[in-house]
Amino acid sequence: MSIFWPRRAGIVNVRMVITEEKILSNIDKIQKLINPNSKKQIIQLDDDAYFKDLIDSVKTYLNEYPKKKNFPASVYKAAYGLVEYATNQFEENTKRIEELIIQREKNIDLAVKLKGLLEAAEEKNKDWKEQLKDAENYFQEDIIETLGIIGRCKGKTSQNYNDALKLINARISNLESNLHIEIDMERIEDRSKALSYIGIEVADALKGIPTPVEGEEQVAQEQEVAKEQQEYVQNTTFEVKPSLWQRIKQSKIVRTMSYIFKIKVKLELPNALPEGRG
Repeated sequence: MSIFWPRRAGIVNVRMVITEEKILSNIDKIQKLINPNSKKQIIQLDDDAYFKDLIDSVKTYLNEYPKKKNFPASVYKAAYGLVEYATNQFEENTKRIEELIIQREKNIDLAVKLKGLLEAAEEKNKDWKEQLKDAENYFQEDIIETLGIIGRCKGKTSQNYNDALKLINARISNLESNLHIEIDMERIEDRSKALSYIGIEVADALKGIPTPVEGEEQVAQEQEVAKEQQEYVQNTTFEVKPSLWQRIKQSKIVRTMSYIFKIKVKLELPNALPEGRG
């Protein structure tokens, strides 16, 4: 079945037709854009009108389909699968953000340790060699060797001393700034915005569509399988896994997005971390 509605961009009086095949194609395009393994991915939601238009076409098709009881099963399954896939990807992004936060905390801690080791080597503290020995558990061999050069230099004017000092200070600066982590976090945030956009726009429209019936025999089989799965889950777990709609409502699209956009202020290091967007 085809659905007609005015085109929002371009000539106002031109009307466009969206067929079932076109919507299935658009859903496939959306899924490719949010696939982390795809070469062409969504980068910045706010600047990607093409992505938004694809989502809008699916949302409009779901909302304006005239006879919801006769809604195409293929489109329903594809749209439901898209929302579920986006939700799963959103959860993976959240886990990755949490890993990056932990790594950022470790890097800042390492920066503090490295400053202490540098000071001990420069001041020739009695136990500076022992401190370097213990630091082998935290830093790579090249850092330990460079600190050793600083500690063994009798003066602070030699080329070796100054080269070693520059290298250690550069490493401290990198650990404090966490530039690569900030870049990764910003990239993941942009993907999460796109994923949440799918959950908000498509999932909400999809809830108004009754589950298509594709034949009494198939429905009976699906109900029997669902019953067996439910019994298995209840007998082998303490808590039943939330439904897709519950997962979206509870935290994956709303609460977690708020969490992600606030993580940049979780750690405070003066003049070290960029403010970031969002």
